[in-house]
Amino acid sequence: MLVNRRPARIEWGDCDAAGIVFYPRYFQLFDASTHYLFEAAGWKKAELRREFDMVGFPLVDARAKFLVPSTYGDDVVIESKIAQFNRSSFVVEHKLFKPAAGGEVLALEGFETRVWAGAHPTDPGKLKSRPIPDVVVKRLTG
Repeated sequence: MLVNRRPARIEWGDCDAAGIVFYPRYFQLFDASTHYLFEAAGWKKAELRREFDMVGFPLVDARAKFLVPSTYGDDVVIESKIAQFNRSSFVVEHKLFKPAAGGEVLALEGFETRVWAGAHPTDPGKLKSRPIPDVVVKRLTG
């Protein structure tokens, strides 16, 4: 299973008036982390689009469990992996860790469901799900 870990710093603009991360900012971090996961597998988004004639992998569901708040200046680590592959959709699991005495503490768990999509065959203004190529599944699970 390919797992990508990346550092991130909580910036002033990420925080609300209470001084903690405003929850939509986590979803922005997770979106970027999904793309970094595919880069770790060997594909930037433009390369995926060219190689597989796809448009992208739009988000169809997102959720999170907030365990420990993050604040301005925190250096965190985001760990991302594919938790599940289906025929044309996949679930990305993200874990955000904060430094703590003796290691790290899990501060947040996030999940995204995304669909592998291409242009609709009869209506180019729409998207249509497509089967996820085997090579993509193998690189991300292997």
